[in-house]
Amino acid sequence: MDNLGDVRLFVEAARLGSLSAAGRKLGLTPAAASARLARLEAELRARLFDRTTRQLRLTDEGRLYLTCSEHALRSLDDAKAALQEGQNAVRGKVRISATSDFGRNLLMTWLDEFRALYPDVRFALMLTDSLSNLVLEDIDLAIRFGTPQDSSLVARWLAPNRRVLCASPEYIARCGEPREPNDLARFDCIVIGSAAGPVNEWRFTRGSDSQTETQTYTVPLEGALESTDGEVARQWALCGYGLAVKSIWDVADDLRAGRLKTVMPEWRYPDAPLHALYHRNRFLAPRVRALLDFLTERFAQTSGELEALVPCTDPAEATQSRRRKRI
Repeated sequence: MDNLGDVRLFVEAARLGSLSAAGRKLGLTPAAASARLARLEAELRARLFDRTTRQLRLTDEGRLYLTCSEHALRSLDDAKAALQEGQNAVRGKVRISATSDFGRNLLMTWLDEFRALYPDVRFALMLTDSLSNLVLEDIDLAIRFGTPQDSSLVARWLAPNRRVLCASPEYIARCGEPREPNDLARFDCIVIGSAAGPVNEWRFTRGSDSQTETQTYTVPLEGALESTDGEVARQWALCGYGLAVKSIWDVADDLRAGRLKTVMPEWRYPDAPLHALYHRNRFLAPRVRALLDFLTERFAQTSGELEALVPCTDPAEATQSRRRKRI
């Protein structure tokens, strides 16, 4: 326990790939961080990093020590959280990751409401449209569209998520309105990029389960606007630069205010329900559990309002959505 701070510094340096960045996170000067790492290596009689002026790379001994250190620190943090659970203490910092649009336009308001109920809770909010590595980035809770493939995470269903093709009224007045996917070649399109590449293959379906028509349109990237930030794509659509596929959660206020309008409403884009993601093997601290319950309630309340904007056209899905709400 005497060198617990040194161990935390080592783990943070391995996560961030930088000793100075780890020191800043823990409130240490570069000189102090270097001295503490040297002290830890001297005590262990092993070199943990191969260090150059530009790179910090774990040695074989460092990789072994990192695995054990992460488990030990996680156990200590979980033990502390378990003690707070016994005291029913909803306090401390919650590290949350969310997509850029949702985080700015809705989640921040909900977090303000939560802090009014629990003033001893603080937040670290990371906004990114990529799926963060919850373990490496030490995230307590992530809000994401769709279901992740990572089996180490629990995915708790929060709400349905219609995705709609939309544009500004000014753009529609100027360029017209597509009636079916084959018409999209005549229109300007806004594409959102991801770690796997730009999402420029737009697939639409129309009809019921017994008789469904499917059409796919591949947006030519040479003529499209691209961004990895969902908020930028939304702003481009608001400015009248073209058509964009957006989550109803991100553009609900714009649709209500008439700043955006859905097009091709009878053609449905694949949904990506909202999930809360958290570590499967980590103790869920009282503050995280309280926030998760709070957000679940808020999602249930708001999803009903969104259904009025873009009604569910699939009877089977509507029934499934009602069942999830009752759960």
